[in-house]
Amino acid sequence: MEPGSHRIAYLDCFAGVSGDMFVGALLDAGLVLADLERELRGLGLGGFRLSHTHVDKCGLRASYFQVFLGAHSDEKEQTDELAGPGVAHDHDHDHAHGRSFAEIRALITDSALRESVKARALRIFTRLAEAEAHVHGTDPEHAQFHEVGMLDAIVDIVSAAIGIELLDIEHVVCSPLHVGSGFVNMAHGVYPIPAPATARLLLGAPTYSTAARGELVTPTGAAIVAALVQEFGPQPSMVVETIGHGAGTKNRDFPNVLRMMLGTLSAPHTPVAPHTPVAPHTPVAPHTPVAPRTPVAPRTPHPEQHAAPQTAAGYHEGAAVVIEANIDDMNPQWYDVLFERLLAAGALDVLLIPAQMKKQRPGILLQVLAHPDSVDALTVIIFAESSTIGVRTYPVMRRMLQRETRTVSTRFGPLRVKVASLGDRVVNVAPEFEDCRIAARTHGVAVKVVHAAAAAAAAESKE
Repeated sequence: MEPGSHRIAYLDCFAGVSGDMFVGALLDAGLVLADLERELRGLGLGGFRLSHTHVDKCGLRASYFQVFLGAHSDEKEQTDELAGPGVAHDHDHDHAHGRSFAEIRALITDSALRESVKARALRIFTRLAEAEAHVHGTDPEHAQFHEVGMLDAIVDIVSAAIGIELLDIEHVVCSPLHVGSGFVNMAHGVYPIPAPATARLLLGAPTYSTAARGELVTPTGAAIVAALVQEFGPQPSMVVETIGHGAGTKNRDFPNVLRMMLGTLSAPHTPVAPHTPVAPHTPVAPHTPVAPRTPVAPRTPHPEQHAAPQTAAGYHEGAAVVIEANIDDMNPQWYDVLFERLLAAGALDVLLIPAQMKKQRPGILLQVLAHPDSVDALTVIIFAESSTIGVRTYPVMRRMLQRETRTVSTRFGPLRVKVASLGDRVVNVAPEFEDCRIAARTHGVAVKVVHAAAAAAAAESKE
């Protein structure tokens, strides 16, 4: 894309994303509620009304979007006020009964919505159908949306499709997604975060978890991201025209908002090819996640581990726990999912070590390095995603160099480098490979040329 030629939206998901947060961010960025209501009438559904208010999230003013259902919306508002802001809205896990993908597709296809809005909304629901079908072992065509099949979630998704259209957004880039931690109650039971459908929808997207408890990315939010985002990574070079903040329902130690930046590119940019919209009544094709094409923020689980004061020798120490399991009867294809979930849940490192097991069978020693606070959550994942029936744990002490990430200027643009220090002495400088890879592709040179330029710039910055 050339500078100024496309209207671009950048999603900053430091607090995750949900359907109401996404629509709230659109409203805060300039979408007019009356225009949204007018377009929604084309859906041909009644029994709901919309609300757009402003709330405070840790001192940040944000737009709070709600869908009120039924004829007694005043009573529902009173219940919401007693329970806390937004409790009644984002119902991703509140309903045991839903609608099938076929029903929702017919509803949207037969509506009076704009054709471009129909295609966008169907693409979102198609991603949901694929994820739900995979999780429950069913056909996508007959997937039941227990968590996202109700009217308010349908309004969220169609509103998101309308907002993208009315704000003329042509390209969407998304940051790594903060997914939260812990467990969530769903129609089929209690599941670890991210919920199974959410985790499936986020395949191919950079995600991370911190000590923040609760579900930060909902199935609706994940489906919107899976269907509408063309690429993931840091904010591209762009001229920001407006910023929208969409409020989530809970109050946290950090602003529980989705930040959306709208503007145009200020430098040449080669985007990932967009997803092809799914035509109405077309059989659902398996979703192939697009590999990230822009630099991904370094994964830093439990950043507090690097805050300990340095020892007399110049490094610092931190307690950790090793979780181990011997495995000799597991489908090798499952390790990919196991790795993904452990890293997303905050594992410091995951190793698969070849081993000779009893009865002379070749096997694997699974070894997970964990922060003490995450041992229980990681152990649950190991039991859920592997064939082992027992693990062992033992404490260890990590000795680590002080580290920081710096950005240096090169003829290939700004590049990140990781700098490791022993006391006051820098002992290792490593350019961020993903930055070098993308810059090399953009400028048509070898990766090692970009790598050398970044290392040289880092050396000059120390002098």
